[in-house]
Amino acid sequence: MATIDVRDLNKTFGEFIAVRDSSFTVDDGQFVCLLGPSGCGKTTTLRMIAGLELPTSGSINLAGEDVTYKRASERDIAFVFQLFALYPHMNVRRNIEYPLHNIGMPKADIAKRVAEAVRILRIGHLLDRSVSGLSSGDRQRVALGRAIVREPAAFMMDEPLGALDAEFRHLMCGELRTLHDRLKATTVYVTHDQLEAMSMADRIAVMNQGVIEQFGPPQEIYDRPATLFVAGFIGSPPMNFINFAGALARGQREIRVGERSQPVPELLEDRAEGEHVLGVRPEHVRISDEGWLRGEVYGSEYLGTTQIVTIRTARGRIRARLPADSIVPRGRQVGLTLNPDKLSIFDGATGRAIRTALHEGGLLHG
Repeated sequence: MATIDVRDLNKTFGEFIAVRDSSFTVDDGQFVCLLGPSGCGKTTTLRMIAGLELPTSGSINLAGEDVTYKRASERDIAFVFQLFALYPHMNVRRNIEYPLHNIGMPKADIAKRVAEAVRILRIGHLLDRSVSGLSSGDRQRVALGRAIVREPAAFMMDEPLGALDAEFRHLMCGELRTLHDRLKATTVYVTHDQLEAMSMADRIAVMNQGVIEQFGPPQEIYDRPATLFVAGFIGSPPMNFINFAGALARGQREIRVGERSQPVPELLEDRAEGEHVLGVRPEHVRISDEGWLRGEVYGSEYLGTTQIVTIRTARGRIRARLPADSIVPRGRQVGLTLNPDKLSIFDGATGRAIRTALHEGGLLHG
């Protein structure tokens, strides 16, 4: 079982803390993305799992074995880099074969493994070509082929699509996920692109300043962000935020925002007087004449089947996702209604989500 178990992982460089108290488990055959902005610690975490960096403290367990301080060569892991790391003086076949020749594998076994990798990646017509003349997409397939032939316990991928243009990235996202499903290999994938993570991952670890702020399935992270950072980082456009103040009581189903009341999911905990933040996704904002939040239409961004309409209100700019054929002229005064079943509430001081319940009875935040 190629399960990866990371516990209380820390990495410091002098006084700089790159990774702080990270704990998560990648189940056998799972595709997990480490997602976050530049400098959040995701690549450092990946490199520690792969053995390219040693942790300051904590433990890494791979397939039931403690590999925390073992060298990369002693871990059954294949690494795929952003810049391909191919040998330009070798053709495609020799690049793919190279790691197998290094370990002295018999030629017949090498040929069998290369043939299987080539079949999976559909690059048989490229075997005798120089890698220097290939497109970026084909070079990435060759790099993946070199990793696949090793048949490792797990794959580590550090922004492998970062050097590709948008069209190739979209294509390769689908191909990578299809490849993962065929191989059923445990995969840890680093990216700063939320679309890559949301489209490919079984689970996502959202990182910020060295800390994993939330670890869970993509839909859960989108619908039930655990922190203000996750709510603002995930989603395009991100969640709308409305500040409000006051004490919150267990069982409360309504909050006061200024002079107005807004229904919310039932609160499952008490909160003392203080600053709080109401969060709502653009698709859960509706333009309505009777809406309690009033504002002026600032502009629209058309996205094909939908449009993002920005409204300037006394509570800041609010974005609503509406059908593309909705007519909302710039400068028009409108009211906004927020879907009470889809609201998030955050502690203004800590940024952590406050526990609430959906009307159906399931946990919204926990």
